[in-house]
Amino acid sequence: MQALVKASILAVSLSAAALASAQSVRVEKNMSLELATQIASATVAACSTAGYNVAATVVDRAGGVRAVMRADNAGPHTLEASRLKAFTSASAKNNTLAIMEGAQKNPAAANLTDIPGYLLLGGGVPVKVGNEVIGAVGVGGAPGGHLDEQCAIAALDKVKDQLK
Repeated sequence: MQALVKASILAVSLSAAALASAQSVRVEKNMSLELATQIASATVAACSTAGYNVAATVVDRAGGVRAVMRADNAGPHTLEASRLKAFTSASAKNNTLAIMEGAQKNPAAANLTDIPGYLLLGGGVPVKVGNEVIGAVGVGGAPGGHLDEQCAIAALDKVKDQLK
C-alpha cells in the first residue's frame, strides 16, 4: 500500500512538473521578412490604384518594424503615422479604426491616447493566422483613416493564402 501511495505521489509530481515546463516555453507564429515586404508593397499598390500616396509599415507580433514602403509623393508624416498605426493595431490586436471609435464612444477609454506609441486613427489592421495575431500593417496618407484601412485590407486579401 505504501508503495502505491509513493508511486501516486511520484506520478502527480511528474505531471505537475511536465505541466509547469509546458507552460514556461511557448511557441508562437511570427511573420517573415518576405511576407512583411509583400504586405507593405501590396498596401502601397492598393492605395496607389485608388490615387492615394501613402506609406505602409508592417510590424511583427511584438510591434517591431519588419518592412516599410513609401509611395512617391507621400508626405513625410506618413511614415511615422503608418508605424504608429501598425504598432497600435498589433498591441491591441484590433483595427485602429475600431479602437478609435470605441474610445470616442466610451469616456473610460478616452485615455488610450495617453499610451506611448498609440495612434487612434483608422489605418492599422492586424495580420492574423487564424485567430492568432502575428503582426499588423499600418497605412498613412489617404484622405481618411477608413481609406487607409481599405488599402490594408486589400493587401491582406492578396496574401491570405500565406496566412494559414
